[in-house]
Amino acid sequence: MQVHVVKSKIHRVKVTGADLNYIGSITIDEDLMEAANIIEGEKVQIVNNNNGERLETYVIPGPRNSGEITLNGAAARKVAKGDILIIISYGIMEIEEAKKFKPSLVFPNEKTNLLN
Repeated sequence: MQVHVVKSKIHRVKVTGADLNYIGSITIDEDLMEAANIIEGEKVQIVNNNNGERLETYVIPGPRNSGEITLNGAAARKVAKGDILIIISYGIMEIEEAKKFKPSLVFPNEKTNLLN
């Protein structure tokens, strides 16, 4: 049996932009991606703490050490600049592996989105 488990989480980052005219995705500071073990193109779940919205999209890297968190395309309608998000990715693994697995959890500075 395989189960879905939390692989990575970026906890409480602030939206820095929303670009409705982009083709889709979320742009994440590459430093945050690396710290959370999230790769370009990976599917993520976005949880908006301000309005309760949940959505799924894929990741594109933003400039390192920029703190950028931008929702692109239709997802831009689900956020406002300044909203606080949790970004989660999941892995699928055998249940015995999942019992031992430790996710990559990142808690950036909530004001700047930078790693402390």
